[in-house]
Amino acid sequence: MKIDKTTLSIDGIDKIILKELISNARTPINKIALKASISGAAVHQRIKKLEASGVISGSHIKLNTKVLGYKTMAFIGVFLDKAMNNLTAVNKLNKIPEVLECHYTTGNWSVFVKILCKDNEHLMNLLNNSIQKIPGISRTETFISLDQQIFRQIAI
Repeated sequence: MKIDKTTLSIDGIDKIILKELISNARTPINKIALKASISGAAVHQRIKKLEASGVISGSHIKLNTKVLGYKTMAFIGVFLDKAMNNLTAVNKLNKIPEVLECHYTTGNWSVFVKILCKDNEHLMNLLNNSIQKIPGISRTETFISLDQQIFRQIAI
């Protein structure tokens, strides 16, 4: 691993480690060590350096939301009446548990939001009684995801 003033470049061993951890964050260090042809201690040190440099920021469990009863994924383009209302609106959106992501965007919308609901009725209730009542939001456009066909991390 090499750090210059603005970027971090990773070597082949770091790439092996990252690919293994991306595919399964619980991959045993010894398995990664065998694949990278280095010791377990060296893998452990490299993972710590990747964490310290900010390349790795934790590990995550992926929930099967459909098994938990959440079957409707939607994306909402949010129009704000004034750009200065962005921070207030985002703070209110952050308090809604179904909001998974919120992006400040260019283009037609001020904010683009990803939400997860149990069903279409839950979505409609959330739109009508929570999101569209946030001060500063003038209107929304909703897109329901029929199926997520690609999910991946950036290629290493």
